[in-house]
Amino acid sequence: MIKPTTVLGQPAMWLRAPDGAELTVLLHGGQIVSWIPGGDQERLYLSPDAVAGPGRAVRGGIPVIFPQFSQRGPLPRHGFARECAWTWMEGAQRGDVVIGVLRLTDDAATRAIWPHAFEAELSFSFSGLQLDVELAITNTGDTPFDFSAALHTYLLLDDVRRARLGGLYGVRYVDQISGAEQHQEMDPFSFAGEIDRIYVDAKGPLSLATTMGRMGISADGFDDVVVWNPGPTKAAAMPDLPDDDWLRLLCVEAAAIGTPITLAPGQEWVARQGFEV
Repeated sequence: MIKPTTVLGQPAMWLRAPDGAELTVLLHGGQIVSWIPGGDQERLYLSPDAVAGPGRAVRGGIPVIFPQFSQRGPLPRHGFARECAWTWMEGAQRGDVVIGVLRLTDDAATRAIWPHAFEAELSFSFSGLQLDVELAITNTGDTPFDFSAALHTYLLLDDVRRARLGGLYGVRYVDQISGAEQHQEMDPFSFAGEIDRIYVDAKGPLSLATTMGRMGISADGFDDVVVWNPGPTKAAAMPDLPDDDWLRLLCVEAAAIGTPITLAPGQEWVARQGFEV
């Protein structure tokens, strides 16, 4: 079943698989904001104080980061894709699997701050206890361009302090808080407060263990992993996040940051992030 709906006052699409799995995606930002596996519970965090609209980024779900990660460049933080209106292209059920496709292309507003012609396509497929999200970027112009990208996934937890993330042992990371570069020495590892790390060349599967159960996280085409939680101090300063909700979320992001992607005219780049509970 696929039908239009509204989330945060914005157009969205609601999809349901035959086994009861559900997904909701906002057209604003092309952002998946809810995923309930079949017979399971909500697995994505969406802030109760989230806002959506032109020029506004939604706190939660799976924001699409493109064409710049964070403040690593001249563009607004995390680029512009998460603040734009995407176009719903297709929704279909194929056997037990439900798919959806959204698209974003350059326009006068994007070219004013990033003078390149592009097509971004977000596609997803889900059924049962699995979700796959794919991001494809195509250079539709006549000159090459560089970009960074990420799926800034907010996972819902009962208490981040009881969570354990495994699969990053020995991987080099940049600590965005201290600026230091280190290698991951504990696996799995736990969380006690703010964390903001970019794990470089982290291509192995990850596992997240919480009192809600275990989740496997995989990626293809994304070479890096970002692990982020604002901690209590930064959460209290965020107007779109309740003070104590840092306890209820962990961002495990599939990313292409360490080595920016270069696309020649007509060339396409594709990457995906997958989840299984």
